[in-house]
Amino acid sequence: MLLQPRFPFFLHGGDYNPDQWLHVPGTVDEDFRLFPLAGVNSLSVGIFSWAALEPEEGRYEFGWLDDVMDRAAARGMAVVLATPSGAKPAWMAEKYPEVRRMTGDGVHEPAREQQCRRHNHCPTSPVYRAKVRAVNEALASRYGRHPALAFWHVSNEYNGECRCPLCLAAFRDWLRARYGSLEALNEAWWTGFWAHAYSDWSQIACIDDSVDGLVLDWKRFVTHQTADFLRAEAEPLRRLAPGVPVTTNLMGFYEGLDYMRLARELDVVSWDNYPQYHERPGETERLAAMTGLAHDYMRSLKPGRPFLMMESSPGPVNWYHHNRLLRPGQHRLKSLQAVAHGADSVQYFQIRKGRGGSEKFHAAVIDHEGSENTRMFREVAQVGRDLEALRPVLGSVVRPRVALVFDRESDWSQKAAQGPLESIKTGYADTVAAHYRPFWKRGVAVDVVDGDSPLDGYSLVVAPDLFLLRDGFASRVEAFVRGGGTFVATWLTGIVGPTGLCFRGGFPGPLRKVLGVWAEETDYLYDDERNSVEFAAGNRLGVSGSFGTSLVCDVVHAEGAETVATYGRDFYAGTPALTANRFGKGEAWYLATRGDEALLDAFHGALARRLALPRALDAELPEGVSAHLREGEDGARHVFLLNFASAPRAVDLGPAPRRDLLAAGASVSGAVTLPPFGAMVLEDA
Repeated sequence: MLLQPRFPFFLHGGDYNPDQWLHVPGTVDEDFRLFPLAGVNSLSVGIFSWAALEPEEGRYEFGWLDDVMDRAAARGMAVVLATPSGAKPAWMAEKYPEVRRMTGDGVHEPAREQQCRRHNHCPTSPVYRAKVRAVNEALASRYGRHPALAFWHVSNEYNGECRCPLCLAAFRDWLRARYGSLEALNEAWWTGFWAHAYSDWSQIACIDDSVDGLVLDWKRFVTHQTADFLRAEAEPLRRLAPGVPVTTNLMGFYEGLDYMRLARELDVVSWDNYPQYHERPGETERLAAMTGLAHDYMRSLKPGRPFLMMESSPGPVNWYHHNRLLRPGQHRLKSLQAVAHGADSVQYFQIRKGRGGSEKFHAAVIDHEGSENTRMFREVAQVGRDLEALRPVLGSVVRPRVALVFDRESDWSQKAAQGPLESIKTGYADTVAAHYRPFWKRGVAVDVVDGDSPLDGYSLVVAPDLFLLRDGFASRVEAFVRGGGTFVATWLTGIVGPTGLCFRGGFPGPLRKVLGVWAEETDYLYDDERNSVEFAAGNRLGVSGSFGTSLVCDVVHAEGAETVATYGRDFYAGTPALTANRFGKGEAWYLATRGDEALLDAFHGALARRLALPRALDAELPEGVSAHLREGEDGARHVFLLNFASAPRAVDLGPAPRRDLLAAGASVSGAVTLPPFGAMVLEDA
């Protein structure tokens, strides 16, 4: 499906800030000369431009934006037009101090922030919401039917929170709606602990980290209030410019918001992608898989449709500890990686590098030097040519049969709990990525879901470290497995319910029946300590040998489940470390310990073979090479082969000839060699 049928091409462009160059005559003329040379066909305009759009209260200056919109329309370019709420102007902060956030640590009294940096507004403030609505109505009235307008870009990278009296009052209202009574809230939060019981709603006046249910609900409220603010921002845009899709740029694994919830307010998902592919070479494959997981997570927020990569960098950023250059070919490779995972755009921060401010050393398409004669510009131009060659891929989708559970509420709940092991609590995304890599390296597509997502249509669902179980999740798992699905759970799954209260009756809580195990105790190892997992002879997976494990070991009793592997050491040596339970027509697996990479690869690889999971390419992929499939509504199939290694890699494509879209449709078959950071996009001949 096309995200914007009026612009049937891959968007290639990004953040453009002509308002910062109004005092330098000729700059915009030069930019529009350079755009076609770089293959730039889209511009993201107006992000952080409130001071230029409304230099004083009620006085709008649209001349510079009219000029850019009209120039873009004359050239058939697409404009992603932003609302400016991500950075309020100084006059507003001075005249209306209540729009400034108040922040605090939950113990000390929150303090009103000064006007500085960005993302510094109160999302609850009626004044701020009114000012946002006014400027958004002005933008929508003026440009809602402009021929260059492709998407609305609402604000920018929503993040942070406010603890002012308005936000705390709104939080109490949200709690009333959620629990109905203080009695229910006190029970849900277990407030008998340390005499925390509330007898009046007004007493909930700080975010007390000793009450983990309170911390969890505050996190939920921050997402709720951000979504409400987003919805209010989008209302005049949708009312005055119907049919123009609304998006905002998300940030991958950002912990402060539940993106599954926030995405409900969007028509299109977009995100900002900044992998460190210039860092240590030995980490490239691991980083490539993590980036692939992030793409799949963002794509899965709106299942069955493409997404937009709203920001990336053609070179070094300014905010990593080491901001190294991308090696030749790496920019092209990471751009094609986004497309391979379902993106219909490659966009950058930024188009022209600014001369001042905190991002003056952040890479851009047009450098301080100012011409087309830079390596970075040439590599961007190559991506532009690639995207033109890939037009047959536009609008196609990814159709996985594997779902990986990444649940932000579970992550919040585990972090809010006091103990038991910090290195587990802080590495949730890494844990999920470790279970993702075995599928990524085999070319098996994966969706990312949460505890509220439907499980229908998948063959395999993997839920690593699912500490919190949402209401209804266990019953959906039982129905899924009973109907023939395969479910995998791991250590520390099913510990607490939706309010953070521990389950009674033994872990893994309501999943105990379908998994056929009872996790009686959990042993937390020192960071440098190891145990081992020993596979039983002749087990159903066909895996043999001994594998390492670390950090956490559930001591498990099999209750109907078959023991497939056991621990090798300590007082629980010989007890189950991996079990399988037949349930209805399907199977439920429990991996009781945090296995090393080799164990997870062997386990998930065996499951992939056992379930005959479809692969993008029926071939052995060498280390560093990944394969991804996008499928069109017309049945067209396009296989992306990507080499993240700094050395050539050989792949056997099989005897059937295919066309390589990146090589002008040249016919390829049999053994091919991908150069360092090389890529192919294969279409059936």
